[in-house]
Amino acid sequence: MAAHSAGNGHTKAIANFVSSLTYDEIPHEVRDRIKLLVLDSLGCGLYGVDQAWTRILRDTLKEIDETRTSPVWGTTENLSAPHAVLVNGTAIQGFELDDVHRQGVLHVGAVTLPALLATIKPGGAMSGRDFLTATVAGYEIGPRVGICMGQEHIGQGWHSGATLGVFSAAAGAARGLGLNEEQTIHALGIAGTQAAGLMAAQYGAMVKRMHAGRSSQSGYYGALLASKGFTGIIDVFEAPYGGFCTTFSRSTDRFNLDELDSTLRKVYETMRISLKFYSCVGSNHTTLDAIRTIQARHPFTIDELDKIVVFGSQVTADHVGWPYRPEGLTSAQLNLPFCVATLLLEGDVFVDQFKEDCVADEKRITLSRRVEVKEDPAITALGSKFRHKVHVEVHLKDGSVERETCEAPRGSEKSFASEAEIVAKFGKLTKHLLDDHQRNAIVEAVLGMDELKNVDRLVELLRLGAR
Repeated sequence: MAAHSAGNGHTKAIANFVSSLTYDEIPHEVRDRIKLLVLDSLGCGLYGVDQAWTRILRDTLKEIDETRTSPVWGTTENLSAPHAVLVNGTAIQGFELDDVHRQGVLHVGAVTLPALLATIKPGGAMSGRDFLTATVAGYEIGPRVGICMGQEHIGQGWHSGATLGVFSAAAGAARGLGLNEEQTIHALGIAGTQAAGLMAAQYGAMVKRMHAGRSSQSGYYGALLASKGFTGIIDVFEAPYGGFCTTFSRSTDRFNLDELDSTLRKVYETMRISLKFYSCVGSNHTTLDAIRTIQARHPFTIDELDKIVVFGSQVTADHVGWPYRPEGLTSAQLNLPFCVATLLLEGDVFVDQFKEDCVADEKRITLSRRVEVKEDPAITALGSKFRHKVHVEVHLKDGSVERETCEAPRGSEKSFASEAEIVAKFGKLTKHLLDDHQRNAIVEAVLGMDELKNVDRLVELLRLGAR
């Protein structure tokens, strides 16, 4: 297998890791963490399946897809595997509730799990330990590509969850299908050439919700085709012309290829994935936590408030700091001033605060105009590891100013949630859909994954009404 002039050592190292990782070499704390991350993503997907954009997608695909082999989670419906992947990934990312690797700027579960679970066929032989190994293989790759590309990737307008996600999806699905190193190289190369996603989708478009599903689908196609002998770009990361890194950075040097594989098997990026306890984009969470902290020590009313000023990184200011416009739930959940207004008026920023009629809520819109988001060059200079860090100032009409700095939010790798908190979130997200028996059975299957003889059981439990 001849490589281009730049070589493919980094791509090959990733493929070797994905194809040769064993359950026994995964540290115990990573095994425990990945189960909690999986449960959280499945809860997000079960909640997201009945959102308007997911319903449109489901209905449209049913009209054109006569194959009925793979389940759409939280329903009694089946679609072809690629279309089920598209819907399930859209559902997980469908309400801004799912995980995020902050430095890699990637919602990892939404891209990895749909593609991986689609490789599990009825009567197959994948054990729970095999599934956990494949999941870790997927979760480890996408974030590393994001770290390699740096903050400029999203700053240039690419939706990183969509562009980077193809590699997590391909890695997880490749391992799920049992591909060898060479086949995995091709799976990554097939997935990488399909990478796409424009950040302008955040301003109200339903299609933003679909980016993760499409990314997962691309990774699934990559692994499936590679398993049949189809070939991809073997130096997808290293290629000097038309490679992922050079093309998406528009440069030959604004990326760091060593970040792709230098810490594989030494450091597990899975441990740096954060969970969300607000139903909005991750860039907003530190500000919301800071305001809650200020409220706890110095309660204030809206009548007493003059303005709130948020100082953050340039990426945060660009990503979420724009003046709010009522253009749909997507923009409401991504806009920081609107989410601050929601917290102050509603007392929380979770699913019940984001019904369709909230988009044009005049009280929230008016209050959002009193929230300013500014870049702090000192925070920007700290780099991607601190891109969510904020200094928040609450200016009151009596002239006093309350200040709070927050580096990482609740649920982050620095303050990760407990098993009880994650199970409780799963319950809140699925209470409208599942009865206690099915809900508890899913929790038991995921948290007891190490002892599950066949992952068929989990796939079946994700169908509505399963027993």
